[in-house]
Amino acid sequence: MTVLERSELEASSLADLHAIADQLGLDGFRRLRKAELIDAILGEPGATSDGSGASEEDLSRGEESDRSEAGQRPRRRRSGRSSADRSRRSTSSAQAQDDPAEIAAAEDDDPSAVPPAAPRRARRRGEHEGSGGERTRRQGNDRPEIEEDTDAAGAARIAEGVVELLGNGSAFLRVTPPEPSDDDVYISAAQVRRCELVSGDRVTGPVRTPRRSERYPSLVRIDTINGASADSVSDGARYEDLPVAYPSERLALGAKDPTLEAIEWLTPLGRGSRAVIVGAARAGKTETLRRLLDVLSGRDDLEVTLVVVGSRPEEIAQWQEGPVPPVAALSFAGSADSQGQAVERAVEAAKRVAARGGHALVLIDSLDGLHPHAARKALVAARSLRDSGSLTVIATATRPFGGETAVIALDVALTSTGRQPILDLLNSGTLRPELLVGEDGAKAITQARAAAIES
Repeated sequence: MTVLERSELEASSLADLHAIADQLGLDGFRRLRKAELIDAILGEPGATSDGSGASEEDLSRGEESDRSEAGQRPRRRRSGRSSADRSRRSTSSAQAQDDPAEIAAAEDDDPSAVPPAAPRRARRRGEHEGSGGERTRRQGNDRPEIEEDTDAAGAARIAEGVVELLGNGSAFLRVTPPEPSDDDVYISAAQVRRCELVSGDRVTGPVRTPRRSERYPSLVRIDTINGASADSVSDGARYEDLPVAYPSERLALGAKDPTLEAIEWLTPLGRGSRAVIVGAARAGKTETLRRLLDVLSGRDDLEVTLVVVGSRPEEIAQWQEGPVPPVAALSFAGSADSQGQAVERAVEAAKRVAARGGHALVLIDSLDGLHPHAARKALVAARSLRDSGSLTVIATATRPFGGETAVIALDVALTSTGRQPILDLLNSGTLRPELLVGEDGAKAITQARAAAIES
């Protein structure tokens, strides 16, 4: 009979030791630590067979064996995965290394859920709690507890900072705004939607440490938003249910451009206007919108967002070099659905700004590539909230959609001949202009329109 030496056993792998123990007919060997297993093989006292003190990894190995012996389908080894599964996991891991949004997307409506990529040890934590190494199932919720980051005293670490929304709907909590830092905390898209967060919100909440393939810690939940309870903020009235009024605060342009001067006084715009710049091809719609952006950007009292959809690649390049980079830029090759989704995301974020008492402006170039319903949905979001902020939408299109509070029509004949201003006054107009420029200003607009008819 071959004599087993302790030194040889200690140099052997755990799998080899299990094979030896199996041949010797040892009971419960899979639940023993390596040192205890060697003692059992050598027949020395001190080995335990009840699994007490066994590591979680050993316990997991034993559970898999027990399931196999009971006739259940054993866990497949990594090498047995299908090529599609390996490709999918590889892609997910690569994306998560650049942006933790991909792993948090698995949490979606429940950010406390452990994603599939989480370590097996975390998923089994609830099954191995209890004294003496006995497996115990937690009462009530079977989901693992959130791994909150704690300080030296054991208290959960609370993060506080300013929200910066990302293009995919998720966000970062900038702890030293506005500059990014390694201490920033990731906020899942589900939490952004649930709490209706907007860029600039100051929030607090507990943090959990990064999981595998994650670069940043994540926010477990949102406790406060701008000093108020997150629950009270989220339970506020829906944007669509807030009382509205016609725009009554004019947006001063103060530009030297003849066309912008004509727009300011003859087709005035206000906070909450629903405006469309219309005209035939090459009438100057995009250029007029670009000039409006130049004079309206950089204002502290206005949150400006630009969406470029259905445009030429050359126009997209020009927009990206402007004062406000577009949050989405799709060429005319993009589908109507993708263009509509890009516009909807920008409008939804602006609605949250207005509902919180801020003033938002969304510029869209253009609405022509969207489904008509999606275009009207984007326009109808613009409004002046009676007891809160406002959302102004200025978009370009070939023709009005109906329901606008202001239509800025451009004359292609004037544009092509280089004459200024290029405003087609007869086809342009603003509803209730007296609220923006007063009664005298409204009369002046009427007289200018009459003069245009006579000329």
